[in-house]
Amino acid sequence: MAIIRSVGTGIPKYEISQTRVKDLVQHIFSYSERVIERLLPVFDNAAIKHRQLVVPEEWFLSEHSFEERNRLYHELAIQYSLEAMDHCLEQTTINYDEIDMLVFVSSTGVSTPSIDTFLMNKRPFRRNVERMPLWGLGCAGGAIGLSRVHNWLKANPEKTALLVNCEICSLTFQRGDHKKSNIIGTALFGDGISAVLLIGEKSKYREEQNKLLPMIKSYSSYTKKDSTDVMGWGVVNSGFEVVFSKSIPALVETIWKDHMLSFMEVEQVEIEDIKGFIAHPGGKKVLDAMKQSLHIHPEKLKYSEKVLNDHGNMSSATVQYVLQRWLKEDMKSGDKGIICALGPGFSSEIILVEWDK
Repeated sequence: MAIIRSVGTGIPKYEISQTRVKDLVQHIFSYSERVIERLLPVFDNAAIKHRQLVVPEEWFLSEHSFEERNRLYHELAIQYSLEAMDHCLEQTTINYDEIDMLVFVSSTGVSTPSIDTFLMNKRPFRRNVERMPLWGLGCAGGAIGLSRVHNWLKANPEKTALLVNCEICSLTFQRGDHKKSNIIGTALFGDGISAVLLIGEKSKYREEQNKLLPMIKSYSSYTKKDSTDVMGWGVVNSGFEVVFSKSIPALVETIWKDHMLSFMEVEQVEIEDIKGFIAHPGGKKVLDAMKQSLHIHPEKLKYSEKVLNDHGNMSSATVQYVLQRWLKEDMKSGDKGIICALGPGFSSEIILVEWDK
């Protein structure tokens, strides 16, 4: 069992409204008026008011090489990950030299050595801290990262782990890609960086726990065969080109629904037993499909909708932003929650948590 102790975020510097993003897209892409009328409503229907970016809007008006994009990713991933980690730990009495495992999840840039080694050099981690960089999990990475840390803490119940999710989606924007998937991605994605501190059930830091916290009880992973074309990246000379299928909401009503029902049957819980769904909000259509497929009351998805509204889809970090809000909720002992996310593969990750001391 892993206990979720705190969540921190690194909020990018530049905030932009959805209306302004829509204006920029009209300026950047030379579509015909008929195509514009057909594509631009996606911005109005995305249920996003504003989001945060690591670069100013002027950056999107010119071309950028893969080298330039990745150099910025490397620099800004370190900067904002440090902010998220500091924010996470300052809510506790745990210091950097007391962290036993550092996990870094990202899909929006590349680095060897992995970014976690650079984070270690900037903060007083022990030299023998274990590292687990995870790349390519996309939107599912926030939930999958929690599952992997949970497994590690089950084997090391006296230890602590810090999970960092860093997604700088804006740097992947391709102004030369006129495909519909790029427009949809532009309408949805923002930048987000999060850090989650988890402790094992035999950790000495449980003694100072003075409030109810979510404990990971179990999880389930599912990957659909022959579905690698649903979402991901196409690697081109200028960087990452988004792959985003229109079938995703329909897959929620089939794959996600079946996976969820199977998981709940194994865990012997019902929809009515779940206080809150800590769901990655892939987009408004995804959230609507979740509500409709399992008849989930909107109140149980309220923070997923709120995070989408305030930040957009930040890939793997998004579910941690939702988790952060649920941690502030007045929960009772025994209250249950479901953490879930969908990602490339096509994959689904589901985690059952329960609030307790």
